[in-house]
Amino acid sequence: MRLDKFLKISRIIKRRTLAKEACDKGLCSLNDKLAKAGDEVKIGDILEIRLGSRTVKAEVLSLEENTKKEDSKAMYRRIE
Repeated sequence: MRLDKFLKISRIIKRRTLAKEACDKGLCSLNDKLAKAGDEVKIGDILEIRLGSRTVKAEVLSLEENTKKEDSKAMYRRIE
């Protein structure tokens, strides 16, 4: 699954266009490497997203094409 799509479906970032912009600006890293919006996300990957003054670090637990809002938190586990 593409990184920008994962960020949107898991609701870490509200809209896919915002997720793509964050990746384009260099605010996202995947397994400690700078990530692009089209990079493939796999189960077990570690994401780090800098949103304003806070940083979200999370491990990918599942990849779902569609999910309800209440089930989206099960797609990742926050670290720290």
